[in-house]
Amino acid sequence: MAATYKTVLWNRHKRVYDGALFLGIAIFLGVFMAVAGAMNAPSATTSPEILFISALGACAFTLLHVVLAIGPLARLSPRFLPLLYNRRHFGVVLFLVGLSHAALATVWYHGFGVLNPIVSALSGAGSPVQPFGIPFELFGAGALVILFLMAATSHDFWLANLGPSFWKGLHMGVYAAYGLLVLHVLFGVVQDPDVSPLAAGTVGIGFVVLAWLHLAAGFREAARDKAIDGSPRDAWIDAGLASAIPENRARVVTLSNGERIAVFRYDGKVAAVSNVCAHQLGPLGEGRVVDGCITCPWHGYQYRPEDGCSPPPYTEKIETYAVRLENGRVFVDPKAKPKGTPVTPAVIGGAA
Repeated sequence: MAATYKTVLWNRHKRVYDGALFLGIAIFLGVFMAVAGAMNAPSATTSPEILFISALGACAFTLLHVVLAIGPLARLSPRFLPLLYNRRHFGVVLFLVGLSHAALATVWYHGFGVLNPIVSALSGAGSPVQPFGIPFELFGAGALVILFLMAATSHDFWLANLGPSFWKGLHMGVYAAYGLLVLHVLFGVVQDPDVSPLAAGTVGIGFVVLAWLHLAAGFREAARDKAIDGSPRDAWIDAGLASAIPENRARVVTLSNGERIAVFRYDGKVAAVSNVCAHQLGPLGEGRVVDGCITCPWHGYQYRPEDGCSPPPYTEKIETYAVRLENGRVFVDPKAKPKGTPVTPAVIGGAA
């Protein structure tokens, strides 16, 4: 979290993360080239240049699987939140690896003919098999364009100027990129009879794993919503006993329209705010109160529980909700106050 825009918001955690990421990529490329070379020898596909191009493509596809797995993993266990915190760096590196694969493949396979290399690649020149009459390179190019848009806008400047909802919708394009890359890989495999069928098998395994993670996270969220759905009483929502809310933590109440309210207990008081962080729509109710501020578990954005405003010099704001205590139970007015509206927290043990 920063008060001003910076090209890269470096800190020790991100440097360690990026160092580990680049080391992992180097290891992946080396292992892939060694294993693929041994499996396909003495095929022509074992030349160092072709092995390196293939290794970059496989690395980019693997990185995309990891990017898509981070979200549901973080929903299933908070242990994966550090990966979510650094996911932007992961996505930018994914694009750079994919771009390197595309550039080298275009030069190697299409750079020595009479046609412009890019025109040759996108027209399918040299591709003996073209499912649906579409060169498999086009699927990869489409995915690369989407990944470029995501990488280019992976900065808080664009998040603030595009708006969180539009920005998030744009970045949901990663699923379209995944679908295009699946087609690119599968149709690319059939171009070379020397390529092991294991390549197609690993694509299927990756799809199954991602589908399972997303379904598991979705079912868990649905069960959580059902379990904590607030019941109205005099137009207010019963959020349960104040004593049942862990200190400096929240209980999330889901309204009938699907909106979520995070009810925090801290310093002998109870306050309620929107569960949606103004930064990237993260789940505030899964965070905690740190130094008097609600802290988003995704990227550390903070808000004061009594007015939903970020502490100066930050300017983010979220909706607040009126609360009251009756016989130790917390009741929340389901009507949201405008963003940044001060509310009086309910005092535990005070007058109802």
